[in-house]
This record gives sequence, C-alpha cells and structure tokens, in this order.
Amino acid sequence: MIERPEKILLLGDQAIALGAIDAGLSGVYAYPGTPSTEITEFIQENPLAKERNIFCKWCTNEKTAMEAALGMSYMGKRALVCMKHVGMNVAADAFVNSAITGVNGGLVVLAADDPSMHSSQNEQDSRFYGKFAMIPVLEPSSQQEAYDMIRYGFALSEKIKLPLLMRITTRMAHSRAVVKVIPANEIEEQNSINNNAVAANFILLPANARRRNDELVAQQPELERIAEESLFNKYVKGNEKAERGIVACGIAWNYLNEYLAPDSTTPRIKISQYPLPGKLIRDLASKCREILIIEEGQPFVEEQIRGILPSECKVSGKLDGVLPRTGELTPDAVAAALGVKREHPYKKPEVVVPRPPALCQGCGHRDVYTALNEILKEFPEAKVFGDIGCYTLGALPPFRAIDSCVDMGASITMAKGAADAGLFPAIAVIGDSTFTHSGMTGLLDAVNCNSPITVIISDNLTTAMTGGQDSAGTNKFEAICRGIGVHPEHLRVVVPLAKNMEEIKQILREEINYKGTSVIIPRRECIQTFNRKRRKEKKS
Repeated sequence: MIERPEKILLLGDQAIALGAIDAGLSGVYAYPGTPSTEITEFIQENPLAKERNIFCKWCTNEKTAMEAALGMSYMGKRALVCMKHVGMNVAADAFVNSAITGVNGGLVVLAADDPSMHSSQNEQDSRFYGKFAMIPVLEPSSQQEAYDMIRYGFALSEKIKLPLLMRITTRMAHSRAVVKVIPANEIEEQNSINNNAVAANFILLPANARRRNDELVAQQPELERIAEESLFNKYVKGNEKAERGIVACGIAWNYLNEYLAPDSTTPRIKISQYPLPGKLIRDLASKCREILIIEEGQPFVEEQIRGILPSECKVSGKLDGVLPRTGELTPDAVAAALGVKREHPYKKPEVVVPRPPALCQGCGHRDVYTALNEILKEFPEAKVFGDIGCYTLGALPPFRAIDSCVDMGASITMAKGAADAGLFPAIAVIGDSTFTHSGMTGLLDAVNCNSPITVIISDNLTTAMTGGQDSAGTNKFEAICRGIGVHPEHLRVVVPLAKNMEEIKQILREEINYKGTSVIIPRRECIQTFNRKRRKEKKS
C-alpha cells in the first residue's frame, strides 16, 4: 500500500484530482485547457493512479471526453470529465443529454471558469449549464472542500443516478493550501464493472426521452432538499434583527471571512451546493431588510434570489453595481461592498510596466508568420483567420499577422464563409491540436464545396499553449487531410526554418493562387518541448 502524509500542500486542481483517486476513480477524460489542465496531469503522474491503471489519456476534444466518460459510467465505474469553461460549450450536447440518460457509475463533470479571461475568450459562468441540465452543482470554497467535495460528488451521483457538475474558478484552481487527506487504508476501491444500467434510459428515442425528462423534473424537489441539508451549505444565523444579511458562494465565502470576525453577528449563508437552497434564503430574508450576494462570475444566484424573494427585501450585488459585473471577484471588491476601507502599503513601482506575451524565440510559428506576411504583400485584400493556440500571439507585434480569433476551429470555417462572400484570398491558420479538436469538420465542408481557401496547419507536434500535452493528430495530418478529400497535389509539408524561407514563400504563393481547397503543413517541434527533452536526456 502506498504511504502518504496526513496533510499535503495542494493546488485546488490537485486536491480535486487526489480526491477523485481516493474516491475510487476509474477514468479521467479531458482536453487540456487553463485552468483545468493540472487535474488530469496530477492523475497521470500519481503513483496510485498508475498502480490502479486509471485511464488518463488526453481526448481529442471535450465532447469526446464527455461521451467516453458516460460510457465508463454506463459500465458501472466512476469517471471524471475535466475542461475549462468554454469546453462546456463543446461538450454541451452530450452533457445536457447525460442528465436525461442518467448514470450507472458515478460521473462528475469539472468545469474550471476563468473570470478576467486570463487565458480565455469570455467570462462564462458554468453554473448556468448545471441549472439548464437540472442537475446538482458543487462549488468548493477551499482546497480542503474541493478534496472532500469530489469524493462526496461521486457518492451522490450514484445515489441520485445523475451526473454532477463541479464548478471552480481560476483562483481556486491555481492557489495552494494544506489539505487533510483520508488515510491510505480508507481509499475506496474502484467499482466493479456491471450491467446495471437501464439500456432504455440511454436510448434517447422520443418515447424514452420524454419519460426520462418527466423523471428528471420530478427529481427537482429532492435535489433541492439535498442541497438544503448539505454540509457544504452553511447558515450562520447571527443577529435576528440585522439590517443586512449576506449570501456568499464558493470562493467568495473566503473573501467574506477576511473581513468578518469569527464571532460576527452578521447573518450569512454559504452556498456551495445547488440547486439554490430556497428555504435557507427565505429564512434569511425574513430577518433582514437587505441581502448582499457575493459570487464569482455572473449574477447567477442574485438573479434567482431576486425572483423568489418579496419585493420589499432589497437584493444587492452585481446587478446594482455594489460589486463589479466583470472580472475576477477580489478581496478588495468584497471589502468595498462591505464598506470596509482597505490600506495598500505596497504600491506597484512605476518602473513595472505590462509586458505582453510573445511567441518564443526559436518557435516555428514565427517563421510561418514571417513568410506569410512577406507573401501577403502581393495580396493586399487578403484576410487571415486565426484560431486558438499559442500561435494566436501572431496577432500582436511584431507580426500582426491574423485578422480573427473566435473559437476552437473557427479559422477554417470563417475562411470558407469569407470565400463564399467573395473574398480572395481567404487564409486559415490553425494549430495541430486545434485542428483535430474542431477543425476537421470545417475542412470537410471546404473540400465538399471546393472552396478557394488556403489552410495552414502549423504543426509543432504538441499541445503547446497548455504545457506540452500530447496532440491527438501527431504524425497523422497528411493521412487525415487526404481522407477528408484534400487533393494530394495541394497538400504540402514544409519545415519552418529561416533557411527554407524562399521555398515556403513559393509554396504559399502557389497554393493561395490555387482556386480550390489547399493545405500547407509547416512542421517543426515546439522549442519548449524540444528543450525539455534535451534537459531530460542530459539528466539521464
């Protein structure tokens, strides 16, 4: 048996990963995305996970991850799905329908939201997905709670036969705290494979789906009762005649407690499990004339509370400007909402200036953009549609090489749509991991219409932006493109190096002038991945 200390210093992501392992996890399914990546990486490196042969390979995208996890649950085993918030959009079809099918083995979906958009395109709040799917949502307020909550979540999932959504945010994911873990002899064994799944529940023909939808709706009062009684929701009754009560959700509970003394008489509710515990909220409202809602993300709880409370009870929060509507929730913002003046003895020196990110020196994307910019001087009307990855930094100086970046895979389909509108030339730049994630279907559309676009799949042999995870299509891209229908004469591979610049420019010129769909694959290993390999080789 693997020995370990009673207490471990862990990131929030790592606490979730360890809690899942300790809960008898059989598989984690994920596509890398900040701030969720470290969950899967921790499981991949964990000795017990290796000993137990827990499945932990990266998936092509979040939808395939969700569906594979549902398949593992179908066979009675516990599965975890991890993604960042925008990944929920990709997984949404399977995710929402999993609430209709229900589960056999416990199934927890982990969504890591990124308020302030540190590494994202929007400030999406994943709690709405849980409410939309009518399933419980868990939102830990600390690393300890994250560890305890994931274990509780698997048990609850099997009890109610539904998947659960666990929502964290960047600060929870990437901050550390000491976590007390269960003794090694209390770690749960993996579930045995079984055939207890009701097959009809997973066959969503209309008759079955209507029945299951009715059953899911009928479960809602029970799910609210469970939330009312949850140990993760806390009601501190305080002063019965207080003017103001407070509702704090998830990590906001920590920010609140920075300014409230342990013996504070302010009545307050901590919410870390949804559906909203309505009885607790109404009880608080009956004692206070005003309720302040503190939550990270969108006014998810605030809007619901405004809907269930009488109009004479004032509700404050993000909607009335007491707390900022955008960006991360911070202790400073909470202090201001509470009327607490906070001193800042340490000011940022004027010499400290923002330094925008840039493509690494030695990165193959640099040579791609250098060649592309040179050639596009010959095509002044050209538009270059970019995609999600480290190559998106080509939008910044010194390259300023792309004209759009919307979502995973959008480069190819936007280039096709622009070509349909009459643009020439229309060029798409997409990375290797993003291409297999969401670009292949767009290329198929382009091939089927023989759209006059040039697709550049900039292949650095890894998922570089999130730390160098395996890329699903490595060494398969030529075969994939031929299978989709790209003409072999217009499927070109180059090595992006300065010495090959004239060859690259000539190939770009030829394929841009081709009146059909062409693909160019510049291929050179990510410089960071290459350097890591070199360091490892030197050590060995």
